[in-house]
Parts: sequence; C-alpha cells; structure tokens
Amino acid sequence: MPQFSIGLRDYPTKKDAQETIRAILYGYPVGSTVEDEEHHLLLLDLLDMHPHAEDKIGPGVDSFTIAPPQRGPYPGFRVIRTDGTYIDFSYLDCLKPRTYRQQVLNVMGDEVKQTKTDYFESRRAAGTLRSDSSGQLLDTTNTAVSYFQGPSFNEIATEFAESLGGWEAIELTSSAEQGLGRFVDRDLAQRWFDHHRSRAVFGLLTQQESRRLPRR
Repeated sequence: MPQFSIGLRDYPTKKDAQETIRAILYGYPVGSTVEDEEHHLLLLDLLDMHPHAEDKIGPGVDSFTIAPPQRGPYPGFRVIRTDGTYIDFSYLDCLKPRTYRQQVLNVMGDEVKQTKTDYFESRRAAGTLRSDSSGQLLDTTNTAVSYFQGPSFNEIATEFAESLGGWEAIELTSSAEQGLGRFVDRDLAQRWFDHHRSRAVFGLLTQQESRRLPRR
C-alpha cells in the first residue's frame, strides 16, 4: 500500500518521493527551465503541498527553473509566475506533514474525481474535444478538465467546509495522511458530492493552458 502521495502519484515511502524530486532538481543545469511536461506537472502538485502555497503561486505558475544556491551549496526550485515575477521554494517544506485542511482537500478531490471523468467522456461522446479557451483540437493525451469557467475546486470545497463550521467538522478515516482517506460520515460525503455537482462548471483545456491558470 502506498505510504506517500504527490497529487495522484503514489510512492512507497516519503524518501522515494524525495529522491524523485531530487532527480529533477539535479537533472537540469542551474538557471535552466524545467522543460519536461511530466516534471512540470509533478512540481505543480508538489507546490500545492507547500504550507504557503497561495503566496508562492501568486497569480499563477508559468514555469519552474533551477535556482542557484541561496544558503549553502545546494540549488533549489524557482517559480516563474504568469506576471513575470518569481520566487524560490523549498521542496523539503512541501514534503512536511500536511495540514488538516490539505488532508481534507485531498480527500474531497478523491470523493468527486469520477465527475471529471464523466465530463470528459461526455465531451468525447459528443465529439466536442476542443479547448474551450483557444478552440484547439484536443486528444486524450493533451486534455485537462478544468474549473476555469467558474469557481475553483478550492473555492467550492471551502464554501462547503465553512457551511459546516470549518475543516475540523469533516472527520476522515485514519489513512488520510497518505492521501487515501475517506469521509467517515457517508451521508456527509453525499452532501459534499451534491454540493460540488451543483457548483462545479467544467471546461476543457490543453494541459499547457491548464497549468498556466492561477491556482485559487
């Protein structure tokens, strides 16, 4: 059973996840851009785990580069934002234990992930696999189901948590730290599912368009 996760990627241990990230960090020269699409997507999910993710992401992520050493001999990661500003971040901070809010958000995403799959399949069946932003023809390897046309997932989840009195009102099974938890109260899980379905406005983008959206 996986013991650590970054986004939808599962690793046997936190050390395995750390070694994967280090391979990216030391696989590029200092000052260069992280060009590989899978590496970029992994770093996006990793950055979401940072305790100050919103401040680091700002208006949105354009790219990642390898930053020169700031303190000590080791390089790090730098976020280049969509407005041209940039900021460094520590991947080790991202791998620290998740806050309860982060755990709940992860579980909430898992509880409704089928709705995104169903949306994609409905668009494919209708023959409308085009970007809702640029009109670009999409294929199954370059398609992202996005919330860009309405409230973000985080906004929808926060609305629901606040309606209950806060994140602590949502009790999770004990495996939530590994990203595998569930709502203990299955009636509450159904209420969350219904709330999400009533608020989510999906659209299709290319992966590149999606990764440049602000993380809200």
